[in-house]
Amino acid sequence: MTLRELEYLVALAKYRHFGRAADACQVSQPTLSAQIKKLEDELGVALVERDSRGVILTSYGHETAARARRILLEIQQLKESVQQNQNPEAGTIRLGIFPTLGPYLLPHVVSPARKRFPDLELLLIEEKSSSLLSRLREGEIDAAILALPVNDSQLRTEFLFEERFFLAVPTSHPFARRTSIGIGELVDHDLMLLEDGHCLRDQALEVCGFSGASERSSFRATSLETLRQMVSADVGITLLPELATLNQGPLSSGVHLLSFSDSNPNRQIAMCWRKSSAREPFFLSLAELFRNCVSQVLHGPARSPGQGQSRTAARRKLAS
Repeated sequence: MTLRELEYLVALAKYRHFGRAADACQVSQPTLSAQIKKLEDELGVALVERDSRGVILTSYGHETAARARRILLEIQQLKESVQQNQNPEAGTIRLGIFPTLGPYLLPHVVSPARKRFPDLELLLIEEKSSSLLSRLREGEIDAAILALPVNDSQLRTEFLFEERFFLAVPTSHPFARRTSIGIGELVDHDLMLLEDGHCLRDQALEVCGFSGASERSSFRATSLETLRQMVSADVGITLLPELATLNQGPLSSGVHLLSFSDSNPNRQIAMCWRKSSAREPFFLSLAELFRNCVSQVLHGPARSPGQGQSRTAARRKLAS
């Protein structure tokens, strides 16, 4: 029995398809199939049921795949421990981030991270929060940047920053003559939201819940940029997180932003990693760098569009 065979089984349990599992492991399908058969012969039990529709794991297959996943994670942590002792700021880090944050955060932090950690290879994975959490638990990524709260006793959570929500309206909208709005003024208004699976959708629905607004059911966007374009095209109004409102391009020419005058709807962002990880001291250093970079962006002299707008003392914490 080899670690490689265990990797093949874990991949097969994940993809339930020999071809896709082989692609993920970067081997040919016959090679992966032969190694799974070899593992079955050694264990003396059938791990998978093979048919034309795909792969079904037997009860032994599920149990063996779960054990194999834990073994591979232990091996990974052993390697991390050695790396931490040799050079904690070198090696490769697989960092996950969700789509409604990645394009707006990464330009501010990647370059400083490269300068601060020149021997580090930072591999960035952009997926929805639920997928990142699953991959983090299973050891497929090393850390993830997620919206709070993250309810998982196996994970360490380090707060990074808080970003406000702004109301985005077309420049032809009656609200466009103003710079701020009370949260209660959204009552009876429809907001365009993202499709299911985005944590920002849940946060926006919470704003709708306590403001009296509702969702525009006839439209659900796949990205923040789609929402921004729909606002610019005078289709409707929406909420945008603060980082997404900075350095706006031509697509935002028809968009007017309003802050909230009597509350502070926002989301809190944190970096998460497994408590068992040997690289925790490094993750703390990386989190501190990210925190400082974002603080300069959101609160420095060049920040926009919030320049000149004061934060209110009343804060409403929103989380995914």
